[in-house]
Amino acid sequence: MPEKILVFTGGGTAGHVMPNLALAPHLRQRGWELHYLGSVEGPERNLAEGAGIPFHGIATGKFRRYFSWKNFTDPFRVLLGAFQAFSLLGKIRPDVVFSKGGFVSVPVVYAAFLRRIPVILHESDLTPGLANRLCLPFCKRICASFPETLEHLPKGKAVLTGTPVREDLLKGNREAGLKYLGFSSAKPVLLIMGGSQGATALNQYVRLSLSNLKEHYQIVHLCGPGRLDPYLKNAEGYRQFEFLRGELADVLAAAGLIVSRAGANSLFELLALHKPALLIPLPLATSRGDQILNAQSFEKRGFSKMLRQEELTEQSLMENLELLEREAETLRGNMEKSGLTNGIENVIAVL
Repeated sequence: MPEKILVFTGGGTAGHVMPNLALAPHLRQRGWELHYLGSVEGPERNLAEGAGIPFHGIATGKFRRYFSWKNFTDPFRVLLGAFQAFSLLGKIRPDVVFSKGGFVSVPVVYAAFLRRIPVILHESDLTPGLANRLCLPFCKRICASFPETLEHLPKGKAVLTGTPVREDLLKGNREAGLKYLGFSSAKPVLLIMGGSQGATALNQYVRLSLSNLKEHYQIVHLCGPGRLDPYLKNAEGYRQFEFLRGELADVLAAAGLIVSRAGANSLFELLALHKPALLIPLPLATSRGDQILNAQSFEKRGFSKMLRQEELTEQSLMENLELLEREAETLRGNMEKSGLTNGIENVIAVL
């Protein structure tokens, strides 16, 4: 019999899964048995099973802020998911449920509350998402990544922990990264991460600015699935990938500067690695504004620089990269002194 049993939940995007996986090896070392409850259709099944965590799929729905016929049927899917989660939790009998958010977490948290199983939530973004707001009344604690988040949470429940970061990302080798990319050490490496959502707009401006960028940098461009440009396949000083898995740690180690969206998980990975970044958050037209708030927080604390997508042009991209390069050492120093790098131990202390 294991000493303790924990059920992870959260999904819909990889961002709701990766912090759970960052915690997993550390919990195993402490004797915890782990399970994952997630959606049948989401990415969490493959990610959890790839990490050796038994996965249990349940039905789930989505709470949309726009008209859709699914808004009439999805509440019944959430109810079905709650029944399924209630049954699974009765069989697994966990000591605690750790929820990373996403709509699949809602029926799991409700079922855990009915079974009187303690629930710990984690909020990566500066303001809580809808799923976590729905779950707040039913949790014992909620872990926050940003100091500003505490203002939006009940005082008796909120704990500032930071975000768990995969430790394999912290073990990259610069020389191995340069060798993998075919780059030299004589010229700075710029890593551009478009993200899975909203990558098209960022990719467009990067490619328009490519001739200017290549004068100053060797460029690694993570474009997103299906967004490679075949005409740039053999471009000198430029490497494009849909995404990177095992090689990402070495490529991050090789990169001196980063251009990125402002998803919370990516930001805390860059913070843990002390990487100066130009953040271009998703605009309000395509998001609830969480990335804008995340980026503003990091800029205010002197970790990164920010450029709004509405102000993004070939000229503004180059000007902001020049500013980032001039202030890179100051930004690195601020990140090193921050004390909020990897939230793994802080979250485990709450558990």
